[in-house]
Amino acid sequence: MDRHEIEGHEVIDGTAKATGNGAHVLVPKRWRGADVKIVRTSDPEDENDG
Repeated sequence: MDRHEIEGHEVIDGTAKATGNGAHVLVPKRWRGADVKIVRTSDPEDENDG
């Protein structure tokens, strides 16, 4: 795993949810219009297993 250092104002934990051919992460409405960075911190789980 790589290490990244990011300066910012707030951090939230979330899970990327499937949307169409991609995924999204919800952030608070007050973040609308702000620049954000998303960092993947785990390997994605394969939905097709099982």
